[in-house]
Parts: sequence; C-alpha cells; structure tokens
Amino acid sequence: MTNQILQGILLGGYYALIACGLSFMFSVMRIINLAHGSLAVAAAYLLFVLTERAQLPLWASFLISAAVMAVAGWLIQRLILDRSARGGQLLPILSTFGLSMMVDNTLFEQFGADTRSLANSIGDLSWDSWELPGGLYVGKLPVLIFVTAVVLLAALQVMLTYTKLGRAIRATAEDPDTAGLVGIDTRRVNAAAAAITLVTVTIAGMFLAMRATFEPYSGAPQLLFAFEAAVIGGAGSLWGTLAGGIILGIAQTFGASVHPLGFLIAGHAVFLIIVFTRLIFPDLLSLPARLFARSIAERGAA
Repeated sequence: MTNQILQGILLGGYYALIACGLSFMFSVMRIINLAHGSLAVAAAYLLFVLTERAQLPLWASFLISAAVMAVAGWLIQRLILDRSARGGQLLPILSTFGLSMMVDNTLFEQFGADTRSLANSIGDLSWDSWELPGGLYVGKLPVLIFVTAVVLLAALQVMLTYTKLGRAIRATAEDPDTAGLVGIDTRRVNAAAAAITLVTVTIAGMFLAMRATFEPYSGAPQLLFAFEAAVIGGAGSLWGTLAGGIILGIAQTFGASVHPLGFLIAGHAVFLIIVFTRLIFPDLLSLPARLFARSIAERGAA
C-alpha cells in the first residue's frame, strides 16, 4: 500500500503539471480551453523535431519551444479568444474545440500515426530509479516531474502575488471592467496570461514526451486528466490543482492494482464522487485548495 500511495503521489505531480495551465487560464479568463491537451502534444512534437531531427540539445529545444508556444498563446488570445468572447460565454469554448481539431489533424497530416518519444534524449533518466528503505523504488523521472510541478506552481503564485503583471492578472480575474477603469489593459493582460499558460503547456508536453509515447491524437486523454485534476482541486486554484492531481493519481494507482482497466475507472469514479459531493455539500468546493494554500481569487481579494 505504501508503494501505491507513493507512486500515486508522483503520478499526481504530472497531472498537476498538465492541469496548472488549464486552471490558470480559467482563473483569469473564465475559459475552459478544450485545446489544452492538443497544444501540449503540439509542444511535444516541436521538441521532438528540434531534438531528434535538428539534433539540438534538449535544453535549447525547450527554450525555443517555450518561446514559440508563448507567441502562439499570445496570438490565440488576441486573434481567437478575445474576438470570440464578444459572442458570449459559449463561443470561446467552441473556438478552442475547433482549434483542438485543427491541431490534431495538422499533426496527423505532418507526422502520421506513428508514436514518438523523447526517451532517447534523456538516456538513463527515462528508466533509472532510487531505492528507498523498505524495498521501495521511485523513478528519477517521476520525482523530477513532481519537483518541477511544485516549483512551477510556486513560481506562478509568487508572480501573481508580488509582480506588477501578477497584480494586473489578479485584478483582471476579479473584475475586468473595474480593472479597465483604473488603467489596466485587460486585453494585453489576458494575452500575457495566455502566453504564460502556453509556457506551462510546453513544460507539460516535454515531460509527456519523456515519460511516455505520444501521437497526434494524444491530446484528448491529457485534457481529460487535466480537467479532472483541476476540478477535484477546485477550478482556479493553483495549489488545489496539485491536491487534485495527487488525489487522481492515487485513485488510479490503487485502481490499477485491482484490475488493468481500474486505472481509468477508479480515477473517473473519484472525480464523479467529488463532483456529486460538492453538489450536495457546496462548502466542500475549495477543500483541497485550503489544504495547501489560498486560491488565486483569495489572493486577489487580500
């Protein structure tokens, strides 16, 4: 049982990593980005091309990919989301759904259905592990992913709390109309937030390519896991996303130990139980977030 809990916690770090961008965008713009998983896969392919075909070091490939994806996030916000938001709350969601289909099909056309991986680029890190007391083993890559998730969430929280851009993002998330009245360009702030989101997506895509194989249509399951982790932890809460990812990871790990199909079934079951529980007991909505830290909205109101 101890090993299952430990592996579930480490798996939850990956889910938190891929969900933090989804939660961050929702907290600022109140948009559920259905292209989130597809964009993570697109970042993975960009890293693959730069690393495997252009023979660039992985760190250089990441810096280039992060810059490209940040520009893409800025453009997506200014050209698609900002304009579609004028048509109501549903149109931006439909726009991101169309964007995900376009990204998936473009990747399929360019790369085919073959699976890819960056495991060759990281050598022993892809399989090596540490032995802990009691005969437990933890993979070095899962630990790196978990630490990266914590550092990323902490960096986002510090940025939101102590920087000028962070204060502008919090003000826009709290009340965009009032923020505009005090001189904040909410369109620029939203575009900057989208660029930051796509950088987090690039990090998630890199680790997706390291820990597993991916193909053009891998975005849908990544979106599902990200959505479940974000909802379990409380939509809009950064540290709640970590809590949600850990809960989801532990549930899936225990489910896999019972039955091969239990990996997915247990995760979905826990997600549905928490959603229905919150419908009955609304005060439990932000419980996972309170276990770790205050939510973005609470920071903004402070």
